[in-house]
Amino acid sequence: MASLRWGILGTGFIARTFARDLLLAGLSVTAVGSRSDEAARAFSSALGGQEVTAHGSYSALVNDPRVDIVYVATPHPMHAEHAALALTAGKHVLLEKPFTMNAREARAVVELAGRHGLLVQEAMWTRFLPHMAYVRQVVSSGALGELRTVVADHGQRLPGNPDHRVNDPRLGGGALLDLGIYPLSLAWDLLGAPARIQADATFSALHVDDQTSAVLSYDSGAQAVLHCAKTAASPTTATIVGVDARLEVDGIWYGPSTVRLVDAAGTVVDSFDGIGPGRGRGRGMHHQALAVEAALREGRTTTEELPAEESIAIMETLDTIRALIGLRYPGEELSG
Repeated sequence: MASLRWGILGTGFIARTFARDLLLAGLSVTAVGSRSDEAARAFSSALGGQEVTAHGSYSALVNDPRVDIVYVATPHPMHAEHAALALTAGKHVLLEKPFTMNAREARAVVELAGRHGLLVQEAMWTRFLPHMAYVRQVVSSGALGELRTVVADHGQRLPGNPDHRVNDPRLGGGALLDLGIYPLSLAWDLLGAPARIQADATFSALHVDDQTSAVLSYDSGAQAVLHCAKTAASPTTATIVGVDARLEVDGIWYGPSTVRLVDAAGTVVDSFDGIGPGRGRGRGMHHQALAVEAALREGRTTTEELPAEESIAIMETLDTIRALIGLRYPGEELSG
C-alpha cells in the first residue's frame, strides 16, 4: 500500500504545522479545504510549491476522489460535524484533539466510522512520539515498581484578546479542552480509568476556565495530579513515580523531549533523547500519521497507541471534570 493521500480540513496554525511535518516525513499532502478559495490557495502556496489542490469548501475536499484520509483541524465545536462529513464521504479521519466537545459526540463519531468500516483517530500526537514509547516500555518493564503518582502540567501564556478562540465560549475556549487534554491523556495512558475525580478551576470574565487542576485517584492507590492554565507559562514537565524509581520528562513533555530514569537514591540510571538531530526540521506531528498509515496497511481501523474507545473514555473523564468545575458551552448538552 502506497502512502495515503492526505487532505487537510482547516487552514490554521496546527493544520499548517501538521502539513509541513507530513511533507518533511515524505508523506503526501494532496489537497486542502477551507471556507474560502483565497484561504485554501494561500495555504497551498505556503507549502513551498507543492502540488496541493485548494478547495474553497470542506465538502469539496472530502469529496475529492484523490483524497484517502482527512485531517480535521477546525475549532473544537466543529470536530464532530467535520469528522462526520469526511466519514460519510468514505474518508478515514485523523481528528484533532480534543476528539470532540464531549463523550456523547465522541460516541457518535466512532459509531459512524464503524458503520462505514473506516478509521477515526484522535490526533493526540504526544502518544506517538518516540520518548513516550520509551516511557511506556520502562513502565511495563517493572523498573519503576508499583506506580504511585503521575504529575503533569501544561501552562501557556496565550493571547488575552476576547476574540481569540481560547477565550471564546462559542469556540470551546478555556484551558481544559485546549491544554488540559494533554496531561489527562497521559494519566489515561499510564494509569487507565480513574475511580474518583476531584477538580477546581479559576474562570475568566468571559466564562471559560483560565486554569484548572484535577486529582485522579485509582483503586490501586495511585494518583494523577494534573494542571493546565492559559494565562501563565508553567514548566510543562511530567514525572511518573513508582515505589522503586521515577521517570522525569523534561519540558516540553508533550512534544519531543528527553527522559531520565532515576532510582530511589536519586541516581540517573538510564536516559532517552527523544529530540534527536532533526529537531529544527519539524515538530514531530508526523509520527501519528505514520502510525495511522501502518494501521490501515495492516487492516486495522485503530492504533495501538490510542484506540478510539479510549478517546471516548477520556472525553467521559473530561465531562466529569467539566461538571465538577461548572464549565458549559453555549447550546451544549453534556452527556451523562
